[in-house]
Amino acid sequence: MKNFWQNLPKPIIALCPMCGVTDLPFRLTCKKHGADVVYTEMIMVQALAYKGKKTLKLAEISKKEKPVVLQLGGNDPKLFYKAAKFAAEELKPDGLDINFGCPAKKVAGHGSGVALLRDLNNSYEIIKAVIEATKNTIPVSVKTRTQIKSKDKSKTITSLDFLDKIKDLPVAACMIHGRSFEAPWIEEVDYDFIKQARQHFKGIFLANGGIYEPETAKKVLEITGVDGVGIAHGVYGRPWIFKQIKEYLKKGSYTELTWPEKRKIALEHAKLAFKHKGPHGLLELRKQLLWYVKGLPNATDYRSSLVQLDNLKEIKKALKEIKA
Repeated sequence: MKNFWQNLPKPIIALCPMCGVTDLPFRLTCKKHGADVVYTEMIMVQALAYKGKKTLKLAEISKKEKPVVLQLGGNDPKLFYKAAKFAAEELKPDGLDINFGCPAKKVAGHGSGVALLRDLNNSYEIIKAVIEATKNTIPVSVKTRTQIKSKDKSKTITSLDFLDKIKDLPVAACMIHGRSFEAPWIEEVDYDFIKQARQHFKGIFLANGGIYEPETAKKVLEITGVDGVGIAHGVYGRPWIFKQIKEYLKKGSYTELTWPEKRKIALEHAKLAFKHKGPHGLLELRKQLLWYVKGLPNATDYRSSLVQLDNLKEIKKALKEIKA
């Protein structure tokens, strides 16, 4: 098996999977600006198994973004097997990741994502099915959270229980978001828990949650002793954060980009969105354009105009008119 995880420079700085965010254009942008490994958006196995047209577009990958990990979501081992087999043979990502961490109601509410921790036997069977489907030709990884309460609230299932359950399976990498299902965004990230969890797993281990600045990335690496970090919301409007983190780890300081530099990256992102997704890609890009101008003087005025743009010429003109 070609396990790219073992060949990545450490610490690994990864782009986390995020629905509606980490599409191909954004992944290519992050890759260009220092991401060591990128994850696709979560692809539901029931859709991929039956090769839905929209799903295949969502699962599109490029050689230019390698190594790229395709993330799968769902709760049925049989569908995971079918989807993983198709992905490995036809889509050819560098790795497959299984989502055991999504707290969204539309995902966890149907027994997928972090809700899978409530049935560790089924979780085990899902991972086993993916490994068997790929014939162990590409690495399989998992992404999860610290814990979730059982349906009747009588007990708490943690990712330590999960990692102990799957310890005999050849899982190549694990990423843990340091918050629980019950308070997915508001509670403090539990880096001490991640440090403890690291001791329960023998493969590559990544920490995720609350990393918005290079200084925090360094702190997390020092506290947890992990092999790398995954950047999620901290990359909103800042695909260059990967380079900044690497610069800070090496030199103790990092370069802040000027608005003209940021504008150039935003426009490159827009061009990629149009190239790979057509006019619809530019509509999807609107929210990311808002992230790019966050923090600028008069940002509110710029945001109201950016949400109305639908072609490259208008986007280029609007970005050029923005003054820092």
